[in-house]
Order: sequence, then structure tokens, then C-alpha cells
Amino acid sequence: MSGSTILASIDTIAIGNFDGMHLGHRQLFNRLGSHGAVVAIERNSGCLTPGYLRSVYSDFPLFIYHFETISTLSPREFVQRMQRDFPSLKKIVVGYDFRFGHKRCGNVQTLQKEFPDVEVVEEFKKCEIAVHSRQIRELLPKDYDLAVRLLGKPYRIWGEHIKGQGVGAKELVPTINIQSCQCLPKEGVYASKSEVDGKWYDSVSFAGHRKTTDGKVALETHLLDTAITPQRERIAVDFLHYLRPNRKFSSLEALKRQILIDCEAARRYHAKG
Repeated sequence: MSGSTILASIDTIAIGNFDGMHLGHRQLFNRLGSHGAVVAIERNSGCLTPGYLRSVYSDFPLFIYHFETISTLSPREFVQRMQRDFPSLKKIVVGYDFRFGHKRCGNVQTLQKEFPDVEVVEEFKKCEIAVHSRQIRELLPKDYDLAVRLLGKPYRIWGEHIKGQGVGAKELVPTINIQSCQCLPKEGVYASKSEVDGKWYDSVSFAGHRKTTDGKVALETHLLDTAITPQRERIAVDFLHYLRPNRKFSSLEALKRQILIDCEAARRYHAKG
């Protein structure tokens, strides 16, 4: 099906930032019918789920509008832009706090004046907490388990495979070093799943400052019982379970002993399924 055919078939759109594609966002997606689509307004690259990677978490077509390209539009011009881009548009779904237009001058009431059928989704709470991307970003480095409950899924980071210190393979265990623009989770060690060259592997991953060596912030993953050299640059890591906090060790030997303990803990976690 061509892009123009897809656009012509869409009659309902959910509009928002949708960074993280969390449980609150899903309340909007649940209002989309068989001809619905997700319209994400991208601002600051998406700290939880960047750009088109949001499509991983939705079965609906995803369209990205960069904030800079629509930030000068008046509310009426914004609606006209949506009608032009989606010629069969009949319904718009937004959250209760939706703002749009030049200097965020438009709100839900403004949208309802400019478009005949607008469904407004009220605030969604989980664990008695209002679910917002901002809230999740604040929780990730502090309370990982609660952040994940609000996300409704394990937190995933995509990044580029980069050269590390060279210490792991020689003195510790081999790791894949990753550079990413996304928010890092709480500092420490995790049982994880890592995607390398299109295949997922059981892994143990570290996020945080390398306190025992150079003190720099790092994101590293070790594939359990697997030795491969990545051929593609992009790596993905799902942080499944927090194993322990980050700490400084007296020597590389002490760090290696702990890493081997971490690997065993991760194996036990994965064995439980």
C-alpha cells in the first residue's frame, strides 16, 4: 500500500508527544479504530523513546511532526494542516492537557472549536500516580521499578556500538559499549535482553559511572554465554530487572568477582522465564 493510500484511509488520529509510549498514551490509542494513526510531535528528540522508534510499541501507523516545523502555526492553521495531511480525517483524540499552536496558545477547548469531533482522554493514574512522560523521566534514575510500572513495559535503550576502555575483555568480561541520547535508568546492574545484529540475547547490563576505573558515565552490556562481535552499529537493551546498585571496588579483581556474581544472578533471573 502506498503512502498516499495509507494517508487517505486514516479517519482518526491521536496527537501528542508520546515520548515513552507509556500506559497513559495507550489510553489514547485505545480510542483509535481500524483506520487510526498516531501523530507524535517530536521535541528534544524524545528522551525515553526517540523518533520513529515509537513505532515499535504501536500497531498503528506513526507520523512524526518535528516541533520546529509546526510551532509557528496558529490553532486554526494547525488543524488545517492535519486536515490537509489526512484528507479523510473525522476524529481527533487528545489528552486533557493537550496544548498546540504558536506559543502553546491552543488547548482542548480551542481544538473543539476548530474541529467537529474531538475526544478528550482524562488523566490516567497507575499506583495512584498520574502517568506522564515527565514523571517517568524523573523516576527512572531514582525508582526504576516504579518507572517501569508506569511505562507498562521494560525500559529499552537504543544506541550505537562504540569502542570502550579495553579493560573488560582483558581484565573483566567482554562487554559491548553503547552510546545513546536516551535517559539512563537508575545507576547499577540489570538482568537484561540485548539485541545485536537483529537477534536478542540474555545479558547483564550496567548503566552509570564507572567508579572503579575512569569515573565516566557508561552503558555496557555483556551477552551471557555468547561470544560475538557486533556487525551492525545499532544495539538495543531491555532493562528487565534491577540486580544491584553501582559501587566502587578496591581493585579490578574485586570488580571481576562481583561481575561473575552478577552474571549468575542474571542467569537465574532468565531461567525463571
